[in-house]
Amino acid sequence: MELMEKIVSLCKRRGFIFQGSEIYGGLANTWDYGPYGVELKNNLKRAWWKACVYDRGDCFGMDSSILMHPRVWEASGHVDNFFDLKSDCKSCKKRFKTEDLKDKYRCPECAGELTESRPFNLMFKTHQGPVEEAANTIHLRPETAQGMFVNFLNILDSKHPKLPFGMAQIGKSFRNEITPGNFTFRTREFEQMEIEYFVRPEDAERAHAEWVENRFNWYLALGMKAENLRKRQHGKDELAHYAHACMDIEYNFPFGWSELEGIANRSDYDLKQHAQYSSKDLQYFDDAAKERFYPYIIEPSGGVDRAVLAFLIDAYHEEKVKDETRVVLKLDKELVPIKAAILPLLRNRPEIVELAKNIAQGLKKSIVTVYDDTGSIGKLYRRQDEVGTLYCITIDVQTLEDKQVTVRDRDTMLQERISIDKLKEYLLNKLK
Repeated sequence: MELMEKIVSLCKRRGFIFQGSEIYGGLANTWDYGPYGVELKNNLKRAWWKACVYDRGDCFGMDSSILMHPRVWEASGHVDNFFDLKSDCKSCKKRFKTEDLKDKYRCPECAGELTESRPFNLMFKTHQGPVEEAANTIHLRPETAQGMFVNFLNILDSKHPKLPFGMAQIGKSFRNEITPGNFTFRTREFEQMEIEYFVRPEDAERAHAEWVENRFNWYLALGMKAENLRKRQHGKDELAHYAHACMDIEYNFPFGWSELEGIANRSDYDLKQHAQYSSKDLQYFDDAAKERFYPYIIEPSGGVDRAVLAFLIDAYHEEKVKDETRVVLKLDKELVPIKAAILPLLRNRPEIVELAKNIAQGLKKSIVTVYDDTGSIGKLYRRQDEVGTLYCITIDVQTLEDKQVTVRDRDTMLQERISIDKLKEYLLNKLK
């Protein structure tokens, strides 16, 4: 777990991820994304949206409500099926997921006696309106998927798509997990990147296989190491009640291989259920074949927070430079929070500082750029390496004479003198 401790420390030190409500002692398993963390997170979501919506043409964007009609969760099966079995320790009062216990009768923490296991619903309850009564009970959504299913007719009526087509959504979900942990890997509040892809039943198996390859290759294309990724087919005893098949894309986290994204064949369960509970006809009409049927649904579902954590771990790199250990985040250029940093060599020379700030301001219109003069050049380089900045640009005394700056590459550490008037073009070409 040494690597995990280093990642947590770097995230705190460099402004990626902070403990939620930290000044009040923190709220367990809640995390706030700082200046660099939110940039990384937004870049990840943009890369996903580009790959799954803009580059395809057969997927339509959605942003459905977190609060939904109570009948939605009855139709989806969450009210009856979305629970974990829990056991409580009679001595230390801690709660455990029964399936994680090696000994069903003894507490793994204090060896005290455990209660018999009982169901624990994972949905967060709240109340709509000023009166807290059973009739006003609603839930925070435990997944984004249902918001797309209930909008199936709206997409058909507004976009008139032909099968196959999909809906894509990025949004928050909430699950009252019994045993969250491992930093941001498992939390009660999390963000999902989800697609619901509607196909003819006879095409479902092929479409499922295609989406598995598509999503696996997306992580590789963003620089994730192939040896840290694998696919794992769910056994029949693992499948959700609605699923015909499911393939997990797993990442080799410091705490072991764990799910990064799941690609499920949900069959026609969801549309049939919502049709029954809403009394609306949710069948698709095929003009050519003159037939009505419920499409099958292929669902690639990945966690934003898990993906951010995996990319941070994968990019973390240590190397010896002279007598020091250089820590660098080798994030892909699409994901890295900062593309360029402008660093004046001498912060006590006003003319150098002024020129550096002017260069930074000029670049900011086209490239995500920061200006920093709060330390020696060595400290500034180390700081930028730790957040993954691709190019460090130094303005020195010679710059005042020859109007050239020194550009240092993050990965090779090679330095190149570039004319100020060619700097933006140089960087944009590098970033393509």
